[in-house]
Amino acid sequence: MNRTEGGDQPEGPQKNSRPPADPTDEDLIDGINGGDERSFQLLYDRHGEWVLRMAWRISGDEHVAQDVAQEVFRYFLGKFPGFELRCRLRTFLYPAIRNLSIGALRRERRFVGGESGALVIERMPAADPRASEFHEFHRIIGRLSPDHREVLLLRFVDGMTLPEIAELTGIPLGTAKSRLHHALAALRADHDLENPAAPVNESGTEDTSWKETR
Repeated sequence: MNRTEGGDQPEGPQKNSRPPADPTDEDLIDGINGGDERSFQLLYDRHGEWVLRMAWRISGDEHVAQDVAQEVFRYFLGKFPGFELRCRLRTFLYPAIRNLSIGALRRERRFVGGESGALVIERMPAADPRASEFHEFHRIIGRLSPDHREVLLLRFVDGMTLPEIAELTGIPLGTAKSRLHHALAALRADHDLENPAAPVNESGTEDTSWKETR
Protein backbone atom coordinates (compact mmCIF):
# COMPACT_ATOMS: atom_id res chain seq x y z
CA MET A 1 0.00 0.00 0.00
CA ASN A 2 1.27 3.43 -0.82
CA ARG A 3 2.15 5.68 2.09
CA THR A 4 2.52 9.39 2.54
CA GLU A 5 5.94 11.00 2.83
CA GLY A 6 5.98 10.51 6.60
CA GLY A 7 5.12 6.82 6.24
CA ASP A 8 2.42 7.06 8.89
CA GLN A 9 -0.75 6.91 6.86
CA PRO A 10 -2.11 4.89 3.96
CA GLU A 11 -3.18 6.65 0.82
CA GLY A 12 -6.93 7.18 0.64
CA PRO A 13 -9.29 7.94 -2.23
CA GLN A 14 -7.93 10.41 -4.75
CA LYS A 15 -10.94 12.60 -5.44
CA ASN A 16 -11.37 15.83 -3.56
CA SER A 17 -14.54 17.38 -2.11
CA ARG A 18 -15.47 19.11 1.11
CA PRO A 19 -17.00 16.98 3.90
CA PRO A 20 -19.85 18.43 5.99
CA ALA A 21 -19.06 20.51 9.05
CA ASP A 22 -18.55 18.37 12.19
CA PRO A 23 -19.16 15.11 10.29
CA THR A 24 -20.09 11.83 11.94
CA ASP A 25 -18.32 8.60 11.03
CA GLU A 26 -21.33 7.79 8.86
CA ASP A 27 -20.95 11.11 7.03
CA LEU A 28 -17.28 10.41 6.40
CA ILE A 29 -17.97 6.90 5.17
CA ASP A 30 -20.52 8.31 2.75
CA GLY A 31 -17.82 10.68 1.56
CA ILE A 32 -15.29 7.89 1.08
CA ASN A 33 -17.88 5.90 -0.84
CA GLY A 34 -18.12 8.93 -3.12
CA GLY A 35 -14.35 9.12 -3.57
CA ASP A 36 -13.75 12.01 -1.14
CA GLU A 37 -10.11 12.03 -0.04
CA ARG A 38 -10.71 14.54 2.75
CA SER A 39 -13.31 12.29 4.35
CA PHE A 40 -10.77 9.49 4.58
CA GLN A 41 -8.21 11.86 6.09
CA LEU A 42 -10.65 12.97 8.79
CA LEU A 43 -11.63 9.41 9.60
CA TYR A 44 -8.00 8.36 9.81
CA ASP A 45 -7.18 11.29 12.09
CA ARG A 46 -10.11 10.39 14.32
CA HIS A 47 -9.35 6.69 14.74
CA GLY A 48 -5.75 6.09 13.65
CA GLU A 49 -4.17 6.63 17.06
CA TRP A 50 -6.67 4.29 18.70
CA VAL A 51 -5.98 1.58 16.10
CA LEU A 52 -2.24 1.92 16.73
CA ARG A 53 -2.70 1.79 20.50
CA MET A 54 -4.81 -1.37 20.35
CA ALA A 55 -2.32 -3.05 17.98
CA TRP A 56 0.56 -2.10 20.28
CA ARG A 57 -1.26 -3.49 23.31
CA ILE A 58 -1.91 -6.84 21.63
CA SER A 59 1.51 -7.21 20.00
CA GLY A 60 3.69 -5.48 22.58
CA ASP A 61 5.86 -4.24 19.72
CA GLU A 62 5.81 -0.71 18.33
CA HIS A 63 6.99 -1.66 14.84
CA VAL A 64 4.56 -4.54 14.55
CA ALA A 65 1.78 -2.22 15.72
CA GLN A 66 2.62 0.36 13.05
CA ASP A 67 2.51 -2.30 10.34
CA VAL A 68 -0.74 -3.68 11.70
CA ALA A 69 -2.31 -0.22 11.72
CA GLN A 70 -1.41 0.15 8.06
CA GLU A 71 -2.90 -3.24 7.26
CA VAL A 72 -6.09 -2.44 9.18
CA PHE A 73 -6.67 0.66 7.08
CA ARG A 74 -5.77 -1.24 3.93
CA TYR A 75 -8.44 -3.78 4.88
CA PHE A 76 -10.87 -0.96 5.65
CA LEU A 77 -10.28 0.80 2.33
CA GLY A 78 -10.75 -2.48 0.54
CA LYS A 79 -14.42 -2.32 1.56
CA PHE A 80 -14.99 0.75 -0.62
CA PRO A 81 -16.91 1.71 -2.59
CA GLY A 82 -20.14 0.29 -1.28
CA PHE A 83 -19.25 -0.05 2.42
CA GLU A 84 -22.18 0.31 4.83
CA LEU A 85 -21.45 0.84 8.53
CA ARG A 86 -23.85 -1.22 10.67
CA CYS A 87 -22.13 -0.78 14.03
CA ARG A 88 -19.63 1.59 15.59
CA LEU A 89 -16.54 1.91 13.43
CA ARG A 90 -14.20 0.84 16.23
CA THR A 91 -16.35 -2.23 16.81
CA PHE A 92 -15.93 -3.05 13.12
CA LEU A 93 -12.16 -2.48 13.18
CA TYR A 94 -11.27 -4.23 16.44
CA PRO A 95 -11.43 -7.85 15.18
CA ALA A 96 -9.14 -6.90 12.30
CA ILE A 97 -6.69 -5.26 14.70
CA ARG A 98 -6.64 -8.31 16.94
CA ASN A 99 -6.36 -10.88 14.16
CA LEU A 100 -3.72 -8.98 12.21
CA SER A 101 -1.65 -8.38 15.37
CA ILE A 102 -1.70 -12.07 16.28
CA GLY A 103 -0.90 -13.04 12.68
CA ALA A 104 2.05 -10.65 12.58
CA LEU A 105 3.48 -12.09 15.78
CA ARG A 106 3.09 -15.63 14.52
CA ARG A 107 4.93 -14.77 11.31
CA GLU A 108 7.79 -13.29 13.31
CA ARG A 109 7.94 -16.34 15.61
CA ARG A 110 7.29 -14.19 18.64
CA PHE A 111 3.84 -15.48 19.43
CA VAL A 112 4.08 -17.47 22.64
CA GLY A 113 1.74 -20.30 23.53
CA GLY A 114 -0.89 -19.67 20.86
CA GLU A 115 -2.89 -17.39 23.17
CA SER A 116 -5.38 -15.24 21.32
CA GLY A 117 -4.97 -11.58 22.08
CA ALA A 118 -1.81 -11.96 24.18
CA LEU A 119 -0.78 -8.71 25.84
CA VAL A 120 2.93 -8.22 26.44
CA ILE A 121 2.47 -5.64 29.15
CA GLU A 122 6.04 -5.51 30.38
CA ARG A 123 7.23 -4.34 26.95
CA MET A 124 4.75 -1.50 26.66
CA PRO A 125 5.95 2.04 27.43
CA ALA A 126 4.65 3.60 30.62
CA ALA A 127 1.80 6.03 30.01
CA ASP A 128 2.59 7.80 33.30
CA PRO A 129 5.94 8.33 35.07
CA ARG A 130 4.44 6.73 38.18
CA ALA A 131 3.73 3.52 36.25
CA SER A 132 7.09 2.07 37.34
CA GLU A 133 5.65 1.86 40.85
CA PHE A 134 3.14 -0.69 39.56
CA HIS A 135 5.61 -3.01 37.83
CA GLU A 136 4.62 -5.90 40.07
CA PHE A 137 0.95 -5.22 39.44
CA HIS A 138 1.56 -5.30 35.70
CA ARG A 139 3.48 -8.54 36.05
CA ILE A 140 0.50 -10.11 37.79
CA ILE A 141 -1.89 -8.85 35.12
CA GLY A 142 0.32 -10.57 32.58
CA ARG A 143 -0.54 -13.89 34.23
CA LEU A 144 -4.24 -13.54 33.50
CA SER A 145 -5.76 -15.42 30.62
CA PRO A 146 -5.84 -13.37 27.41
CA ASP A 147 -9.64 -13.07 27.49
CA HIS A 148 -9.71 -11.91 31.11
CA ARG A 149 -6.80 -9.53 30.58
CA GLU A 150 -8.42 -8.02 27.51
CA VAL A 151 -11.67 -7.20 29.31
CA LEU A 152 -9.82 -5.88 32.37
CA LEU A 153 -7.71 -3.44 30.37
CA LEU A 154 -10.57 -2.29 28.17
CA ARG A 155 -12.54 -1.55 31.33
CA PHE A 156 -9.93 0.18 33.48
CA VAL A 157 -7.29 1.45 31.03
CA ASP A 158 -9.60 2.52 28.24
CA GLY A 159 -12.49 3.41 30.54
CA MET A 160 -15.05 1.49 28.52
CA THR A 161 -18.35 0.33 29.98
CA LEU A 162 -19.21 -3.36 30.04
CA PRO A 163 -21.83 -2.96 27.28
CA GLU A 164 -19.22 -1.19 25.15
CA ILE A 165 -16.70 -3.97 25.80
CA ALA A 166 -19.26 -6.61 24.88
CA GLU A 167 -20.03 -4.80 21.62
CA LEU A 168 -16.36 -4.23 20.78
CA THR A 169 -15.24 -7.79 21.39
CA GLY A 170 -18.38 -9.46 20.03
CA ILE A 171 -19.23 -11.33 23.24
CA PRO A 172 -22.46 -11.35 25.27
CA LEU A 173 -22.73 -8.80 28.06
CA GLY A 174 -22.94 -11.60 30.62
CA THR A 175 -19.67 -13.02 29.34
CA ALA A 176 -17.98 -9.63 29.62
CA LYS A 177 -19.19 -9.31 33.22
CA SER A 178 -18.02 -12.83 34.04
CA ARG A 179 -14.56 -12.28 32.54
CA LEU A 180 -14.11 -9.06 34.48
CA HIS A 181 -15.27 -10.71 37.69
CA HIS A 182 -12.85 -13.61 37.28
CA ALA A 183 -9.99 -11.27 36.34
CA LEU A 184 -10.49 -9.24 39.50
CA ALA A 185 -10.85 -12.38 41.61
CA ALA A 186 -7.58 -13.71 40.20
CA LEU A 187 -5.80 -10.49 41.10
CA ARG A 188 -7.16 -10.59 44.65
CA ALA A 189 -6.09 -14.20 45.08
CA ASP A 190 -2.55 -13.82 43.79
CA HIS A 191 -0.23 -14.07 46.79
CA ASP A 192 2.71 -12.56 44.91
CA LEU A 193 1.05 -9.16 44.79
CA GLU A 194 2.64 -7.31 47.69
CA ASN A 195 2.52 -3.56 47.16
CA PRO A 196 0.12 -2.69 44.33
CA ALA A 197 -2.27 0.13 43.91
CA ALA A 198 -5.51 -1.12 45.50
CA PRO A 199 -7.53 -3.28 43.10
CA VAL A 200 -10.84 -2.05 41.87
CA ASN A 201 -14.18 -3.73 41.55
CA GLU A 202 -16.54 -3.97 38.61
CA SER A 203 -17.90 -0.48 39.25
CA GLY A 204 -14.44 1.09 39.02
CA THR A 205 -14.19 2.01 42.74
CA GLU A 206 -11.41 0.97 45.09
CA ASP A 207 -11.81 -2.55 46.42
CA THR A 208 -10.20 -3.16 49.81
CA SER A 209 -11.60 -6.65 50.27
CA TRP A 210 -8.36 -8.17 48.99
CA LYS A 211 -6.55 -6.86 52.07
CA GLU A 212 -8.90 -8.80 54.37
CA THR A 213 -8.00 -12.11 52.71
CA ARG A 214 -4.33 -11.86 53.61
